[in-house]
Amino acid sequence: MLMHEEIPLSLYVHIPWCQKKCPYCDFNSHTIETNLPEARYVESLIKDLEWDKKLSQGRKINTIFFGGGTPSVFSSKSIGRIIAAIDNLIGISPNAEITIEANPGSTDKKKYGDFFSVGINRISIGAQSFQSKHLDSLGRIHSNKDAKDAIKAATKAGFNNINIDLMHGLPNQDIREAKEDLKIAIDTGAKHISWYQLTIEPNTEFHSKPPTLPHTDELADIYDNGMTLLSNQGFEQYEVSAFTSDKKPSLHNLNYWSFGDYIGIGAGAHGKITTREGDIVRTLKSKMPNSYMERRDKNPRNKKSVPQDELITEFMMNALRLKNGVPWTYFESRTGISQSVISERVINLQNQGLLESSMEQLRTSDLGYRFLNSILERF
Repeated sequence: MLMHEEIPLSLYVHIPWCQKKCPYCDFNSHTIETNLPEARYVESLIKDLEWDKKLSQGRKINTIFFGGGTPSVFSSKSIGRIIAAIDNLIGISPNAEITIEANPGSTDKKKYGDFFSVGINRISIGAQSFQSKHLDSLGRIHSNKDAKDAIKAATKAGFNNINIDLMHGLPNQDIREAKEDLKIAIDTGAKHISWYQLTIEPNTEFHSKPPTLPHTDELADIYDNGMTLLSNQGFEQYEVSAFTSDKKPSLHNLNYWSFGDYIGIGAGAHGKITTREGDIVRTLKSKMPNSYMERRDKNPRNKKSVPQDELITEFMMNALRLKNGVPWTYFESRTGISQSVISERVINLQNQGLLESSMEQLRTSDLGYRFLNSILERF
């Protein structure tokens, strides 16, 4: 039987508003049209947390992530109130990692010091690029100077755990421009970079009006050159799109990828919880902000158990994203499924040189990491 008390617990807080919806974004985010219903939404989040506190089952929260949308549109007072409620209702572990996603815009970066003072100790700055023409093509509302100044402001505010989000494979981007973005990020002193390829997702403006993206061969060259640059600058890849130079990975995301548990509160937030009975359940909240806030007196959570075949697929999709994988014992201890169920598939992949032969650590080989999607198709 699964031992829920041995599985680490995280909390995701979704704040679904942005100053402007980006044309590539398929997240549950909404442009601020008139007045931001900040106070009402915070009340709803706390009520949501009261409904969900029993999901913790005695465990404290190890990591908190404020995502969106753009959570930094909220005041530090509101963010601090949410953190206090989490600690009061469930409890926050000592030295917990608490992250906020932030926009590099001038208004937001003035709040960085206040965010730090209320308990945020990690900040993720959505630069995406440091070049004006690419920021324009992505529909970003900040300038290249704003992006650089935001990193300086975060450092001045006291943050020593800063992530920079960058995209590559942008409309009409070449190798030189992609490398320049990485060089600028590194030169700012960033120790953690999330570097990922722009993809065109359904239900986005880019899907209905596709931009001209680099060809497949150009995308491969951009990736190879960027990977070489990061490696030469001392950045270690620990996940498909995450790199660190000071051995400070995102603990929150590591818990996701290691198939830990997490509670999700906020409009459209989802969670994954291991119950005392040994079941694994998924939770999902009302997606639209108004509907979410209108259900304050009724539990906004939908819950369903995850069947075995989906558990296997989800576990592998998460664990094998990590460059070093996870301990083999996690498969059984975090899914409740015997290793024998997948042993034949694993042995075949090992024989093909796509998975490491060790039964201590579940991880791909260097070759397998390059063909990760092909491996995942086996599960």
